[in-house]
Amino acid sequence: MNPDTSAATAEMHTAFLSLLAQAEAALATVLRPWMGYQVAIVVALFLVASLSAHFFRARFDTWLRTREGWPKWRLRLGLMVNRRMRMIVFVALIWLVYSVMREVTWPSRSYLLGIVANLATAWLFIAFATRLIVNPLLRALVRYGAWAWVTLSILNLTDEAQGLLDGIAFTMGDTRLSLWLLIKAIALLTVLIAGARFVTTAGAASIRQNDDISPSMQVLAIKAMQVVLFGAAFFTGLKLVGVDLTGLAVLSGAIGVGLGFGLQKVVSNLVSGIIILLDKSIKPGDVISLGDTFGWIASLGARYVSVVTRDGKEYLIPNEDLITGQVVNWSHSNEFVRLDIFFGTAYGDDPHLVRKVAVAAAKSVPRVLSDRAPVCHIVGFGDSSVDYILRFWIRDPTEGLTNIRGNVFLALWDAFKDNGISIPFPQREVRMLRDPAEAQAAASALD
Repeated sequence: MNPDTSAATAEMHTAFLSLLAQAEAALATVLRPWMGYQVAIVVALFLVASLSAHFFRARFDTWLRTREGWPKWRLRLGLMVNRRMRMIVFVALIWLVYSVMREVTWPSRSYLLGIVANLATAWLFIAFATRLIVNPLLRALVRYGAWAWVTLSILNLTDEAQGLLDGIAFTMGDTRLSLWLLIKAIALLTVLIAGARFVTTAGAASIRQNDDISPSMQVLAIKAMQVVLFGAAFFTGLKLVGVDLTGLAVLSGAIGVGLGFGLQKVVSNLVSGIIILLDKSIKPGDVISLGDTFGWIASLGARYVSVVTRDGKEYLIPNEDLITGQVVNWSHSNEFVRLDIFFGTAYGDDPHLVRKVAVAAAKSVPRVLSDRAPVCHIVGFGDSSVDYILRFWIRDPTEGLTNIRGNVFLALWDAFKDNGISIPFPQREVRMLRDPAEAQAAASALD
């Protein structure tokens, strides 16, 4: 057998025996006569807390429903307090009873009460703290793991438990990985990442509420804060566990090679996203056109931009396409957009009247701006009509362009009908030649 394996097995066996001995000693202490009434006090306090919780929970729930103006995080905290009302009342009662008994009797007569009070307080704090973890499975693992470790700490069994877990290990080269190291790494990383997530969520809400920061800079600030805090939490957790970070230099070199060959597009999109946020060329809420896609920007991501069209479709356009392609931003510097529509009228209609009627018809449409008056000009003389262009301005491109053009065309139709202005259409005259001699003469004339 490998000497290292034998030593680890012997160490684990010794730790287990020590842990068992301490458990037997603690059990013998609990079975002493003066411990019985302390157990009865704990049970009685738990029953009183259960009955009192029903009374307090109903009134607290009624009071909480009247807090309509509170932010969501405060309402969620109130719901957590309401759900944990029995434990909160139990902790308050047992600490009160323990403090009184410490003053009126010997410490040994309240020893068990002190342990239960500490355990209940620690369990209650862990229950509240683990609510910061969103994933239910991870939250349950962290909660029960923390409860187990706090229980061992309060019972002074941490050294034995640590020795037992540390004995379960395997070696990879010069690195020894034990179950204790793995548990400690998971616990520290979970706590640090949960804290970083809480800080980034609160910071992002504050940044979004600041009207002095442009939307694009808000997104950039939030992304930068997330990268810094989550990166710091990850590397700090590894450092606290005892992982040598200098060994990551080789890993970072391998990652760099992988990025150079396999992740060129991903890195290009990431860099393009940073450029877009810095130069403020587009921002959430802008109306853009890219190829056949027309819509407004719903969000800016690290890899893509979400564009929502008028028909409800959401396009995820890579950031690189917005940098290298031609993008029409309808609301880059201002919200005003000019639209042109073309039409024609018959040669018998007065062009001065046509222009006047067309301008008045455009002004009658609600979305057309009156402070930037529509204009109408003749652009040519066609085969069967006099051709015009009607130009007008709007300031809400997010409401659609096709619909406003349709409304102006409809207003023109009604206005032309009321004023006797006709809209011509091409006419063709076809003659049927039945006499062959006549057809031959017509063909010779064409030649």
